[in-house]
Amino acid sequence: MRVQEGAVEVEVPEQPDDGVGDDVFFNPVQELNRDVTIATLRAFREREPKASSTYLDATAASGVRGVRAAADGWDVTCCDVDPDAVALCERNLAANDCDGEVVHRNANALMHDRRFDVVDVDPFGTPIPFADATFANTDGLACITATDTAPLCGAHFNSGVRSYSAVPRNTEYHAEMGVRILLSALVRTAARYDVAARPVLTHATKHYARTYLDLESGAQAADAAIDELGYIHHCQQCLWRETNDGLIADAPEACPNCGEHLQTAGPVWLGRTCDPAFVESVAEHVTDEMGTAENARELLATLAGELDEPTHYDQHRLCKRWSTGAGSMDGFLDALRDAGYDASRTHYGGTTFKTDADVVEIRDATQA
Repeated sequence: MRVQEGAVEVEVPEQPDDGVGDDVFFNPVQELNRDVTIATLRAFREREPKASSTYLDATAASGVRGVRAAADGWDVTCCDVDPDAVALCERNLAANDCDGEVVHRNANALMHDRRFDVVDVDPFGTPIPFADATFANTDGLACITATDTAPLCGAHFNSGVRSYSAVPRNTEYHAEMGVRILLSALVRTAARYDVAARPVLTHATKHYARTYLDLESGAQAADAAIDELGYIHHCQQCLWRETNDGLIADAPEACPNCGEHLQTAGPVWLGRTCDPAFVESVAEHVTDEMGTAENARELLATLAGELDEPTHYDQHRLCKRWSTGAGSMDGFLDALRDAGYDASRTHYGGTTFKTDADVVEIRDATQA
């Protein structure tokens, strides 16, 4: 079948309902991901014109990302180990009158032979097998997707530990837990190559996490990025949590609010997951021919306004724990602000929010 995305039309195989089959993989649900990618590439090219020429679609499959980048003026290389995917990429580039190279090779081998300004890794499952080659051989921006959300958020604990060399915990802010476990692994991998990987845009949407990492070479910069790692200590009983910086976990002996046992997650990324100014620039580059333009603009506006806090709360989860009615989200957040705290909605869900108040202060401010 043929699919229109942005300014291009590509041929893709019809996908089975369970997503498992022998044909080249194409995920229509990730159109939002791909629309935001094009807007991000435009914003990055505007900001860093000297580092915005070559683009590698490292796990190309149908080549839809690469074709869209080529149509937008990038010098594109599509790479895949599947010969059927390679043939499909070639057809899709030609059908859209786009120049581009298609390589039948393992992306890691290609990256160790050549450097690129931007590398895009969007595999099925974890991106970690591509992380070393990406950070060793990318000059400007790394665009990375993870679809193994259960290991990342702690639902598949052992798999998460194996894949990301960190301890994930299954909390009510599970999507953000996954994002920060992913970023921690990527930042630590980049640092091995004296590269600081700093997220400028990150979102968790429809069973995947997506991040764009601005890369800066230098041991001091990499050290500074490592300094933004740490641990989250979480109480499953009262939902209290706190963090500590550094690569050594320093958990309280018990929850200071209710006295119950604390779970520790980490190392996680405790720094910003987005650069608000860059996110606003990305939003300016979302154009109306994008199929998810309205959703993309709404997502980016929410991301730009999210507070710089390492976890979020769910209003309904809190109120259920307190055996009280939830009320409106706007009224709930206004009560926090009236009490002197910062508060913002988050993109993780309609009832999720961030605040600098702790769980006791949240209750006191909103349940009076």
